[in-house]
Amino acid sequence: MPHDLPKAYDPAAIEDHWAEYWVREKLFTQPTPTEASSKPAEGGSLDGRSPFTILLPPPNVTGRLHMGHMLNQTEMDILTRWHRMKGDTTLWLPGTDHAGIATQMMVERQLVSEGTSRKALGRQAFECRVWKWRELYGGAILDQMKRLGASVDWQREYFTMDARLSVAVREAFTRLYEQGLIYRGAYVVNWCPSCQTAISDLEVVHEEVLGKLWEIRYPVLGMPGEFLTIATTRPETMLGDVAVAIHPEDERYLHLHGKKLLLPLVNREIPIVLDDWVSRDFGTGAVKVTPAHDPNDFALGQRHHLPSINIMDDTAHINEAGGPYAGLDRYKARERVLEDLGALGLLGTIHDHKLSVGRCDRSKDVVEPRLSTQWFIKIQPLADRAIEAVEKGHIKFTPDQYKKTYLNWMTNIHDWCISRQLWWGHRIPAWHCADCNKITVPAPGDIADPSACMHCGNEQIRQETDVLDTWFSSGLLPVSVFGWPFLNKKTDVGAPSFASSAKGGIANAPSIDFQTFYPTSLLVTGFDILFFWVARMIMLGCWFALDVPMPDGSKRELKDSVPFKDVYIHALVRDANREKMSKTKGNVIDPIEIVKQYGTDAVRFTLASMASPGTDIAFNVARTEGYRAFANKIWNAARFIFMNVDRAAEIGITVDPFTLGGMPTAADDAQLEARWIVAEFNKAVIQVNEALTLYRYDDAANVIYQFFWGILCDWYLEISKLRLDFSESADKTKALTTLTTLLSVFEASLRLLSPFMPFLTEEIWHAIYEDNTPFKSIGLSHYPVLDREQFDELNQKFISQDTYSHMFHLQHLINVVRNWRKVAGVPEKDLIPIMIANNPLDNGARESFCQNLDVIQKMAKVSNISFSDLDQDRRELLLNQGNLVQQPWFEVALFFEREIDVPAERERLAKEIAKLEKGLAAAERQLGNEAFLSKAPANIVEGLKKQEAETRLLLEKARAALDALPNE
Repeated sequence: MPHDLPKAYDPAAIEDHWAEYWVREKLFTQPTPTEASSKPAEGGSLDGRSPFTILLPPPNVTGRLHMGHMLNQTEMDILTRWHRMKGDTTLWLPGTDHAGIATQMMVERQLVSEGTSRKALGRQAFECRVWKWRELYGGAILDQMKRLGASVDWQREYFTMDARLSVAVREAFTRLYEQGLIYRGAYVVNWCPSCQTAISDLEVVHEEVLGKLWEIRYPVLGMPGEFLTIATTRPETMLGDVAVAIHPEDERYLHLHGKKLLLPLVNREIPIVLDDWVSRDFGTGAVKVTPAHDPNDFALGQRHHLPSINIMDDTAHINEAGGPYAGLDRYKARERVLEDLGALGLLGTIHDHKLSVGRCDRSKDVVEPRLSTQWFIKIQPLADRAIEAVEKGHIKFTPDQYKKTYLNWMTNIHDWCISRQLWWGHRIPAWHCADCNKITVPAPGDIADPSACMHCGNEQIRQETDVLDTWFSSGLLPVSVFGWPFLNKKTDVGAPSFASSAKGGIANAPSIDFQTFYPTSLLVTGFDILFFWVARMIMLGCWFALDVPMPDGSKRELKDSVPFKDVYIHALVRDANREKMSKTKGNVIDPIEIVKQYGTDAVRFTLASMASPGTDIAFNVARTEGYRAFANKIWNAARFIFMNVDRAAEIGITVDPFTLGGMPTAADDAQLEARWIVAEFNKAVIQVNEALTLYRYDDAANVIYQFFWGILCDWYLEISKLRLDFSESADKTKALTTLTTLLSVFEASLRLLSPFMPFLTEEIWHAIYEDNTPFKSIGLSHYPVLDREQFDELNQKFISQDTYSHMFHLQHLINVVRNWRKVAGVPEKDLIPIMIANNPLDNGARESFCQNLDVIQKMAKVSNISFSDLDQDRRELLLNQGNLVQQPWFEVALFFEREIDVPAERERLAKEIAKLEKGLAAAERQLGNEAFLSKAPANIVEGLKKQEAETRLLLEKARAALDALPNE
């Protein structure tokens, strides 16, 4: 006997309980496979098929859940639960990213509020402080994930600075260094004055602004009164100029070839250099060359062997190289430079000029191009392999348009600056010698820190102060989380002990995990990190995994080295007006607040139902309200079913529990509605599974919604009420058959819905089985699945039984009567008689009606049904009265008489006629206006004609109704 459900569905009352239960019982933990269990079955995969493995894009430890996270995690959870219920070996790995810049900024702000700073603490104490902060606050987003029921394997949770992952990061660096792919050099990088570190091109957000183009006159040495005028958008950087460049074929400046200039304000001699790169059409055709503060100038300086003068410090203030401007902020220095140039008469024309300004994605500060010594990866060899993996189809993108975007970016990729001037992160494993000034990088596989310089033996060596870009460690995750690089044995092998500031030492790093779960199956992520993370995982995964032998010892091919086989790029979640959410606009929707109001299941279903590949989601709370009502509908359906199970039990009728848990069936001689609901369920099953295969969450959700509400609840359950008669005189066999079918279809429908609404379905599913559930969770039960061949075979059976056609005719008639009642204003409680015409009645329709008269009477609220021939006069009369509805398969006459207040109805119709006559006259005037017709768009004219026709028809009906009223 099912448990009783409370009368009201209250998500808050059940969600915390089940979220805690799933974590406590470790229901979604995937055990580490043994060597025997990891051996592929015939066909090359576990149990004949590949495991489903998915990696959670690790949120920053500084983060809180936002709508983008919830969409991403909802989509991953739906797929993970679906695969798990289908019986696949399923692993969803959770974790968090140490988020170097973001986390350091958070802790530094905390220190400022305490009146201190990281520099006052020192590096070691600061790192300890960040670890402490991470322990206190770093798991907030994972706690939210647990509350929202993410079915991840919490036993395998990782952090990108765990000791095991730290060793993998170090190993990757040393291997790339040994291969000549990591180098150190001085180049112009993007420098954030607020974060005080270099950042990658991807971390710079460009915006177009209206700025100025200043013309400045540089005196030509040896030619009194002669000036070379340059145009610049950044006059303050002239303090670091080392030359002025002109195009060698620019006729305006042929006389200046070989000349030198006097740099204004600084009074330094600088040469005029000739370079084809200079555009003769921009500005004056002469450009200042500041190699330390512009990447193009840096390249030009390299070609002409020019020096580089860095005029700014880490905070974008002018340093001592700026002479009298030292100590000024860059923009204050600009003002002073322009004032001084003006005073000297060297400032020329000022033009308005649109330019692109780069801002740090994190701090929003304007990025400063700045010469700096950094560590780089020579990226092209890695990129070439990553391009090949996608071009050959080893990795597929959905939507497919992102393949082209990815390939375009990868083809034009630049070397990757991987060093960051931070204290929090993976410290670069390189040591500088105080004696010979050379660098020592440990050999691959050596995790012990060097004690002396490998070049001269001097023991006075210090480790590099920079840390690695956060995306370097997160880019390694697909290989590092499965035990790389310690994969030299076929059995689990403990990694060497390694002292780290992370909690504990290195756990066992089982190679079997790698051989079982790598490559992962799918990556679900947003477009915003396609290049930050996705491309880098592909490059690093293809580079390092290709060297790992296959389980049988054979050489791994490129298709087996990719980090994932599919990439699904989900869209943005926008507000109801399709505006991008931002704190500035005040339109940010907090998913936790929506969850508190409507429940997790309703929010998940909202996101899923709108998640169409390539289309942004306009999140509308009204949709969530609707899906909260959907959940309530299911809850009430369960309560109705349980009530009837209890009623049946009272007279000794029980449902065999072995009829549940599989695919519902219906005997050939079962009632029409029983055969129909099973057929419709089969159709929903095939559609949902095929939609999820294509990542069409929206299609899958909408099929489930339409089936559960529009088919199961609105039709089958209502018809079942006629059959669930447990009185002494009733047919007990029919009642048991109906109850069994109803319960088995409902239970299977819960399993179909479970990946989308896990909390609601868990609660009701446990209530169905009481204390005898076949599994500890509905999420571990069997998902309804049919292959196309099975479905086609079953579908053909239902077609041959005329199941679909008979039920279609039945539903059609009921809907016709319902609509007529609504139009005629028949009170809800009143029953009306109907007459179905024999001519031109379709034989199949009549058979449907005759066999299900009780259903028609109950669902259409009909008192009596008769069948009759209609002669032409009778048909015309009923049509004029509005009581005959003609359909392709039948005609139905409906009879309802009501008392009419004749004077009031006459007055109402007179007003209606006057209104319609006025509207018709207006439409006729417009349509008779040739000038209007010659200028108006065709769709407007067509709309007016349609409106005029409809108004004329309504007017005729109103006049006929007025004429039909009895005289007073």
